[in-house]
Amino acid sequence: MKTRNFLFTSLLALASTVTANAQTFNIDLLKVQPIYSAEKGQGYDIVAAPKAKSNAPFFYSVKVADGNYKVTVVLGSKKKAGKTVVRAENRRLMLDEVSTRKGEFKTYSFIVNKRSPYINAKMNVKIKPREKDYFTWDEKLTLEFTGAAPVVKSIKVEPAPAETTTLFLCGNSTVVDQFTEPYASWGQMVTRWFGPEVAISNHAESGLTAGSFLASNRLDKVLAMMKKGDYVICEFGHNDQKEKYVGSGAWYNFSFNLKKFIDEVRKKGGNIIFVTPTQRRMFDKATHSKIQETHGDYPDAMRAVAKREGVPVIELHDMTRTFFETLGYENSKKSLVHYPANTYPNQTKPLEDNTHFNPYGAYEVAKMVVMGMKQLNLPIVKYLRADWKDFNPAQPDDFNQFVWYPSVNQDVTKPDGN
Repeated sequence: MKTRNFLFTSLLALASTVTANAQTFNIDLLKVQPIYSAEKGQGYDIVAAPKAKSNAPFFYSVKVADGNYKVTVVLGSKKKAGKTVVRAENRRLMLDEVSTRKGEFKTYSFIVNKRSPYINAKMNVKIKPREKDYFTWDEKLTLEFTGAAPVVKSIKVEPAPAETTTLFLCGNSTVVDQFTEPYASWGQMVTRWFGPEVAISNHAESGLTAGSFLASNRLDKVLAMMKKGDYVICEFGHNDQKEKYVGSGAWYNFSFNLKKFIDEVRKKGGNIIFVTPTQRRMFDKATHSKIQETHGDYPDAMRAVAKREGVPVIELHDMTRTFFETLGYENSKKSLVHYPANTYPNQTKPLEDNTHFNPYGAYEVAKMVVMGMKQLNLPIVKYLRADWKDFNPAQPDDFNQFVWYPSVNQDVTKPDGN
């Protein structure tokens, strides 16, 4: 459980240039900053502090309470050109590679949602053992600066305006903020496309069904954080189809649980959207040209509940089918965790995962989700960044042109629910 209220101690004695007032931090990275500790409440974290002239990635964390925070970064350097990527928490992509010439500075703002397992005095989110290492659930808001030559002049972290719209994500391993390379999901990429008017709070976790999401108090956490007018996106079906107990199935238990999401979100004045599950890379054996259906009745059950209850649906099931078939049997592997042995540390065998996406695949699927929002005319799309370009899964981006800088956390263990 996290401390809900605390005072930041004076950092002047530590020769820090950071000021903290009402959980606002102004951090001048041109001056010496401390290594993070809970007592200091801010500092370089995870890896060593960056050295002058180094192009190595680095992390900076600040200790804050649960909530949405506006982060403003000034990127650039008087001494060299830069190419900087900014991520938050569990590898959430906030800014794609930003190029700056020597002496040029660019300022960007975005919203980072920070949370803990705490819900109230009687209830916490029941996180899995593997989640205890996540940056998602700790007491810090962590920023990762990477790229070919990361250059950062300053960071400001302050509470986001109360009117900030929050988009909550509920789902499984195809949605979660994956903690380690080479896995990635659309939930940690969709952050890239929204401006500083929108916070994205991803509560998905690998292996979850609609029922286990509810049972682990994750919807309770969402409801405790949301306000009227916020959005909740639900993508389930991958793991639900594996449930074999009495009463399980698409048309009874799954549909009943989806109705619970609808009722609870609407009770709080929220807007709920369903997302049909991403396809698995399962081509027909005869021609290797058509994706085979592997989700049984679950996509149709979700559509039926949505139609009956008036819930908008993003057809990710159809879009990912088009995406895989367009790439083809071999090239579709490049969107998923398919890597030869020894590509990653402690990887003695090839990775051949036809369910979970790599960063390229997750990036493309995130674009499909945004396009689904646009096709539904959801008001939230007015907050898309100016560089957004409409996307067609039948015309995917060239994977050979996609650039991703691997994060320091690498683990080839398959996510739950594989």
